[in-house]
Amino acid sequence: MRVVQSRAATSPSLLPETVEVARWCARSGWPVHPLAAGRKTPAGNCPRCQQDRHDPADCDCKTAGRWCHGFHAATLEPALIESWWARGRGHGVGVACGLAGLVVIDIDAHAKPVPSRDRLLPGIAIGEGVVLDGLSNGFHTLALLAALRGAPDPALDESTLRVRTPSGGLHIWYLSDGQSWLSSAGSSNGRALAWQVDVRAGGGYIVAPGTVTDSGPYLPVGACRTPAPLPGWLGAELARTGHLPTTQPPQPAPGVPARAREAVIAAGGGAGQAARVLATVLAEVADCRLLPEGAAFSDKLNRASFTAGGLAAAGYLDTAGTEQLLLETALAARPGQVRRCEQIIRAGMSAGSRRPLHLGGRR
Repeated sequence: MRVVQSRAATSPSLLPETVEVARWCARSGWPVHPLAAGRKTPAGNCPRCQQDRHDPADCDCKTAGRWCHGFHAATLEPALIESWWARGRGHGVGVACGLAGLVVIDIDAHAKPVPSRDRLLPGIAIGEGVVLDGLSNGFHTLALLAALRGAPDPALDESTLRVRTPSGGLHIWYLSDGQSWLSSAGSSNGRALAWQVDVRAGGGYIVAPGTVTDSGPYLPVGACRTPAPLPGWLGAELARTGHLPTTQPPQPAPGVPARAREAVIAAGGGAGQAARVLATVLAEVADCRLLPEGAAFSDKLNRASFTAGGLAAAGYLDTAGTEQLLLETALAARPGQVRRCEQIIRAGMSAGSRRPLHLGGRR
């Protein structure tokens, strides 16, 4: 169950008592759990849980007052918070992102070799004309992604809570606004938003601001102490890079051929052929659901829109109905990317309308 957010007014830049950090997080609606003293990893489980591996959902340690299983044990209960941090005064504070309804963009600034340009932004080809001189960490790749999308750099977003990490990285906190997202940090399938940019969301936790580790403190940046709603363009990128939860392999959108026939308004001549052509290009768009990235979705949607524009200009299709059908098919393949899909569809249909596509004889 998702915890309803409440907005805390302010928090000190660095709180002297860790329990105060935990209390502040809980007042903000963010379930907390102890981190090992001086570290950014969860405090150890009880001996029984360490020896007997089991599903955290089946564990009764939390009801018994123990913090076993890290973020799975996170709580908002004041009595548990007082008890846990009284027993371990050196413990830091972790926040369970999924329960808190948080999405945290985790930027690293590690000194690592820069990969080839085709590995900097998953699923995005960076042309040779893009100058990458000086690129060396996650701050740069996230800024590059934002620039390619025509969006502001999230690392400079003063409207939301940002936390500087001891290693020189940055945590950018956002509210998920009801959408469930998956973490990429530590995931086995290699999800990442960009090189040296991970995501902390469902199935993960984040170190709370004010926590101090052996490497140093986690310090808020600027004046804002509350997370802002996740920007729409970032949500689209999270969906594109595989951060949406799935319960089964995605399937192509159903009924595309039938819907294509409904869009045809011309009788005789090439009407039947127009329906088949439209169904074919729509099916290519729908099949992009099978791949969260690398499916050439934009190209396929643009091609389908261009073809539809040509058919509409030749009198076979109802323009408004076809635009809606294209949008429905596109959003089934890439949920949440309304603005992007609308832009591609309008541009494609406009270009196609200048080249009417006549089928099945002269008109």
